[in-house]
Amino acid sequence: MSETYEEKAARLDAADGLAAYREKFALDEETVYLDGNSLGALPAHVPARMAEVITREWGELRIRSWDESGWWTAPERIGDRIAPIVGAAAGQIVVGDSTSVNVFKAVVAGARLAGEGRDEILVDATTFPTDGYIAESAARLTGHRVVAVDPEEIAGAAGPRTALALVNHVDYRTGRLRDLPGTTAALHAAGALAVWDLCHSAGALPVGLDAHGVDLAVGCTYKYLNGGPGSPAYLYVAERHQAAFDSPLPGWNSHADPFAMTPGYRAAEGALRGRVGTPDILSMLALESALDVWDGVRIEDIRAKSLALTDFFLECVRAYVPGGRVTPVTPEAHAERGSQVALACPDAPAVMAELIGRGVVGDLRRPDVLRFGFTPLYVGFADAERAARILAEVLEKPAG
Repeated sequence: MSETYEEKAARLDAADGLAAYREKFALDEETVYLDGNSLGALPAHVPARMAEVITREWGELRIRSWDESGWWTAPERIGDRIAPIVGAAAGQIVVGDSTSVNVFKAVVAGARLAGEGRDEILVDATTFPTDGYIAESAARLTGHRVVAVDPEEIAGAAGPRTALALVNHVDYRTGRLRDLPGTTAALHAAGALAVWDLCHSAGALPVGLDAHGVDLAVGCTYKYLNGGPGSPAYLYVAERHQAAFDSPLPGWNSHADPFAMTPGYRAAEGALRGRVGTPDILSMLALESALDVWDGVRIEDIRAKSLALTDFFLECVRAYVPGGRVTPVTPEAHAERGSQVALACPDAPAVMAELIGRGVVGDLRRPDVLRFGFTPLYVGFADAERAARILAEVLEKPAG
């Protein structure tokens, strides 16, 4: 007798070396949570840490905590915690501000780093809208022009006038993984800089910022890094660019002597140049605590499980879902897939609403894309099978 998909899921979960990490998160067994590509689950130990921060560090030590509790150095300290997850050496990542603000810093500073006569900024034509908005604003401020290019064609589009390209590592809508090494190399061959948005890849797959020579990168921390809603983003500035990195937001926190309070600005050394104003300590320290779940975790193991989970989910969807009701838009090829599965579905809003009502939480991108994010630290194969089975039940109803 052939193995059922429920039996296969149980077998795969039993062999999963990351399965025990699920216990580190505040999850209920009634819900299949497949929206970690929008907001990661709460690591179970974070509330106790935040109670300590609020009652002891803020409530008792108050202003002394900037020194005694390490608040002042949190942006670079936490940056060094994120660094190995994205393949960077210490001293190149600073945490703070939103992804949008960090995109602005990276694009303007990248345009300033570019050589004379380079007045063109290439932008991933399928990018998350904010990246495009900010690139347009940065171009107006720096006298550049924005050229929207299909991300698959950016490598060939770069030329002698290209200052930089801003590219998403994983497409937020389809889950398609872009060729970071190849695109970066092609940009460098054209004399341009590579600026990568890692929001949908950091914590889900190896990035290799240093190994592939990325110039600048930004990313959020509330998705696969589980930092919490609105947790601060980060900015990567490759060591070779730090001395010339000219931030468009030179705040007092990035001054070489911030407490001198001098009218003239003199930039700090290293990645600290990416700081701006007073760090958002509560959300920043929640992020720092959340990163404890990564202790001892290899990003290569995360990637292997991610691919296995998404393979299995697609297999179950093909087996369970009535023909013609959904169409996968996430690539089958592992080299082209992030850690989410996107399915085209004509009545996606109604379908996702019913899925959530039945305990399968994903999300959608209008008008017709169902998104299911697979966070290997806490999603198992039984979750994938159950989600596909309930999706099939929902879709057994006539369309419309």
